[in-house]
Formats: sequence, C-alpha cells, structure tokens
Amino acid sequence: MFPTCRQVSTGVCGVPRGAPRATFGRVIPDDLRTRADNRGAALGAWISLREPLAAEVASRAGYDYVCIDMQHGLADLDMMGRMLTAVAVSTSLPIVRVPWNEPGAISRALDAGALGVIVPMVNTADEAAAVVAAAKYPPLGARSYGPLAARARFGDEYVARANDLVAVIPMIETAEAVDNVEAIAAVPGVDGLYIGPADLSISIGLAPAGDQDDRRFVDALERTVAACRRHGILPGIHASAELAAKRRQQGFRFITVGFDFGPMSAGLTSALRTAAG
Repeated sequence: MFPTCRQVSTGVCGVPRGAPRATFGRVIPDDLRTRADNRGAALGAWISLREPLAAEVASRAGYDYVCIDMQHGLADLDMMGRMLTAVAVSTSLPIVRVPWNEPGAISRALDAGALGVIVPMVNTADEAAAVVAAAKYPPLGARSYGPLAARARFGDEYVARANDLVAVIPMIETAEAVDNVEAIAAVPGVDGLYIGPADLSISIGLAPAGDQDDRRFVDALERTVAACRRHGILPGIHASAELAAKRRQQGFRFITVGFDFGPMSAGLTSALRTAAG
C-alpha cells in the first residue's frame, strides 16, 4: 500500500519532517551543482539504446546523472517516459538530450520527469535564450504548464521549484559556438555548457574523436571552461572513464563516462573471440 501524503509529511515513511515532500515518498534528487560540489565532478551515464532496463541499471550503479539520448539514441517519446521511470528507482538525476532546440521537445522531456535537458547545436546567445525560454516557467521563460509525470513523481512542490530544479544545458560543439561561448554562458537561466567533442572536432577540421592533441581543440575546451567559471555555471563534457581524470584536471564539473551500447558491443565481441580461440 502506498503511503499517504500525510504519512510522508509527518516522517512516517522515513522522510524527516521539513524534508521536501514528494508524492509516494519520492524526494527530489540533488541537483547537478550539488553533486558536482560533493564529488569535485559529477559522473554520468549515457543511454543510447531503446531499453528501460539499461537506464535502471545505470541508475542503480550510482551515477550522479543518467542521460537518455534522443538525438542520436534510439528512444522515442513513449520509450523516453519509460526510461525516466526506470531512472527514478534511485537518486540519479534524470536528464534527456533532446533531438533539437525545439520548444515542444524540451517541454515534453521535462513534463515526463527529466530534471535537466541537454540541447544540441546551440551556436549563439539567442539560441541559448530560446532553450531557457522553453525550459523555464514565466517569468524566466515561456514553458507551458502541464508537468504530468514530473508532478506525480516529485510532488506538488515541483511546480514552485521547477525553475530552480531544471538544469538547462546547451551544447558547445561547433567552431561558431566556441566563438560565441562567452555570450552563451552569460545568458540568464543557463546552468551549464556541455561539449560534444566529436562534432566539435569535425567543425574545426579534424576527424571525430573524444579527444585531440590539436591546439584548436584544446583551446576550445579551455575557452568553454573559462567562460563557465566567469559566469558561475558548470562546464561538462562527453568523455570516457579513461579520460575522466584528464577532464577533471581541465576543470570540467560534470563528465559523462558510462555508456550502454559501446561496452555491450565490445563485451560481446570479446567473449566470442575468446570462446572461438
């Protein structure tokens, strides 16, 4: 039997008095900045497959955030909702990379229970402002009211706190975006910037890769971190477990290091080769 709101608010369900009240005892997870401050850098998992179990496994593994990729991943809108429910089994922060900088896509992800949106190919301050407008309720933005799953999952207080809870994260992944990174970082309501190293590499004339020694690539990372520091927001990056220490040293505060498809593919291939001799 589910606990009543009265039981939750009085601490019967193990939630201390004065703690954020949430429907069925579900408390709102710590935000990205809190996690980054606690660990030096928040570590995240990236889910590309159309599989709620992958999202649940990542969440239970203890990642600070789990991001469902709707740009290059396989999840559709229905599956995104199921995967966000799967992430909710633990305290991982649920994030969605939306397909594009489009208000409908952003609001649907947030209404479904994402507490952050990563938005691809944001190249100017005006485009970053459009992300904020789609993700924040008035007066900070123009998000339409209707957080069906978010309110059911996080309780009535979600609505009053949504503008503070939701992490707005434009991606920096082109030479144009790097040229405009100072202005993008200065947009009110932006909480962090997230570098996509493969697209960034292509944009500056290099082969797509997670890391480069080329000075243009290194400069782009340094400029993004510096702009984030000046404006009090979090720099993040798509990386790997092997790159995590390097990215921490470079100043990144949230780093994606876990993935579903790549390790699964490598593991299956390795097992077959080992067994076949």
